[in-house]
Amino acid sequence: MFDIAWSELGVIAVVALVVIGPKDLPKVLRTVGQWTSKARAMAREFQSGIDDMVRETELDELRKAAKQVSDFSIESEVKKTFDPDGSLEKQFAEHNQAIMDATSDLKGEGTTKIADPGPAEAEPAPVVADAPAAEKTETKT
Repeated sequence: MFDIAWSELGVIAVVALVVIGPKDLPKVLRTVGQWTSKARAMAREFQSGIDDMVRETELDELRKAAKQVSDFSIESEVKKTFDPDGSLEKQFAEHNQAIMDATSDLKGEGTTKIADPGPAEAEPAPVVADAPAAEKTETKT
């Protein structure tokens, strides 16, 4: 990791033994170990926080994708495909309005009326004569 050889570590240990002394060396090593464990714990906590943010971001993206799928409308997609600028829908609305106006004008005139066909009378269904039932004969053996 730091690219330190065993011989370099040995030199550092001998210098620490001479400078710190054999009596205080265990206390110093214990303190260094505690600092190292605290630094690792902080790094682990930081990494888990980053991982949580990444997961939340992915969940938000998945929620957006799911919302797009749930909001999918075939009708709107067909309109976008065949009539992207809405001109066909406007023309249909204009023609429909013209037809409605024309039919209201015809109904409003006294001389020309549209005949109301009224309820359609149902023709009676043709009667079909039942075919003679074949007589069953039982044979005893």
